[in-house]
Amino acid sequence: MTKKLDLLDIQGNIIRGYGRFGYPVARYVFFNIRDAEKGREFVGRVTEKVTTSANWGDGPNEVPQPNWTVNIAFAYQGLKELELPRESLIGFSAEFASGMKARKDILGDDETSAPEYWDPIWQRNREERDADVHIFVSLNARSPELLEEAYAWLTSELSALGGGVALLSGHLGDNGARLDYQDGKLLVENGQYSAREHFGYIDGIGDPVFEGAPGTTGYVKGRGKQMSDGSWAPLATGEFLFGHVDEAREYPPAPKPMLLARNGTYLIYRKLHQNVGTFHAYLDEQGKRFPGGRDLLAAKFVGRWPDNGAPLVKAPDAESKEKFDAAFNAAVAANNHQLIDELLSDFTFDEDMSGGKCPFSAHIRRINPRAALQMTHEHGDKPGSMKISKDAFDSPSALSDRRRLLRRGLPYGEVKDPSRDDGNHGIVIMMLNADINRQFEFVQQQWINYGNDFKAANDKEIMLGNHGTDPRFPSKAVIQVEPDSDAAPHFLPNIPRFVETRGGEYFFVPSLTALRMIAQGLIDPT
Repeated sequence: MTKKLDLLDIQGNIIRGYGRFGYPVARYVFFNIRDAEKGREFVGRVTEKVTTSANWGDGPNEVPQPNWTVNIAFAYQGLKELELPRESLIGFSAEFASGMKARKDILGDDETSAPEYWDPIWQRNREERDADVHIFVSLNARSPELLEEAYAWLTSELSALGGGVALLSGHLGDNGARLDYQDGKLLVENGQYSAREHFGYIDGIGDPVFEGAPGTTGYVKGRGKQMSDGSWAPLATGEFLFGHVDEAREYPPAPKPMLLARNGTYLIYRKLHQNVGTFHAYLDEQGKRFPGGRDLLAAKFVGRWPDNGAPLVKAPDAESKEKFDAAFNAAVAANNHQLIDELLSDFTFDEDMSGGKCPFSAHIRRINPRAALQMTHEHGDKPGSMKISKDAFDSPSALSDRRRLLRRGLPYGEVKDPSRDDGNHGIVIMMLNADINRQFEFVQQQWINYGNDFKAANDKEIMLGNHGTDPRFPSKAVIQVEPDSDAAPHFLPNIPRFVETRGGEYFFVPSLTALRMIAQGLIDPT
């Protein structure tokens, strides 16, 4: 039986990555509540415009696609300022209540990623109640002009309050300018909006598919959970939404009452600066030493070829890459989105347990190892490879299934000089999950900044790892080779930090029902 979700009750940015639906520009705006009653009024005003997950179109049970979208979320301190009952507040997770800055050691936000280097808006102390981030409103639009229209609406709603809620400034822009908002936009390539980010890779491939999510039929291969018979199935809804059963057949921990939690989730907001000059210089230097050259090494960093996102497990060398490109280009020419998605996402690491194709420190292997972590004994037909356990769990990818993240967000700024690191450019990444500790923080700490689960000791993920500057503890990674190869593994020494944190926070994204309850002050945990 197909699971049905109340799409009119779920905020639209949970179901849709707007950038892939014709919204190339965005603006992220943050507010501080100084009067609880005015704060609830502001929530009510914004809620009237909040974009839901309802299907877009002209048919039955569909709504017209908007020119711009509105979504709202709350930091823990914001919920306190809105006077939610204590019995409700204590039901939120300790990680959410603490906030991202307090979790810096868990997240590896040290050295140049430490909070003292974050944008001014994120450097406020919790004691500064009139400067703390309480409310997050995200606007996405079909064009820059429509984005300005959306922002004008938002600021007019704020002005109509006559006080009690303040827009917070302090986002760093070009030349150190302090802005009232954080803009994001798809990059432009050959005059067209592109899915690339500033390092040059295709972004946003393989977002998880879960039960009840609309528009995902036919897109589950490689994006759901890997089953023992080789098929794929959608992930449990409760991995991403409160009030629904998760992969452990339990309801994720959530605040009371159920109407406050159900169809809501946690959102992780992180502004990440990209050191483009350092990245290209290191790739150029190591590419001269790497037997496959710079292009293949760039693919090894991520696990995908930069030009079209071809996964290395399908296209590990020039010959297989040529075959992949032919199939991929034919799918693009036929505008066959399902086939494109299948080519990019439908793969496993079952035949690459040695890491000879996709290294253990590559980005896609660390973020979603699929079934590659459940290993038992030697596979008889290929030395060095491992057999996946089929007995311990319902699905061979069970360990990874509990760590999946929905990814949202857009790049920001422009790279004006690719040989330099300074400047205003990076990515605003937003991740959605029902359990911050079990999902986001686990991936960040154990899989990105530590390699033990991948038999890689302290080796960090190459792209996002918090590689340090202390020469006593240099970062390294190993580019593995096939077990039957005569070649030697390639060692990447002294890996610099390619990405630096510039701010962020944990937010709660309520349902439409919960938003109306919050606006009316009707939260009753009993």
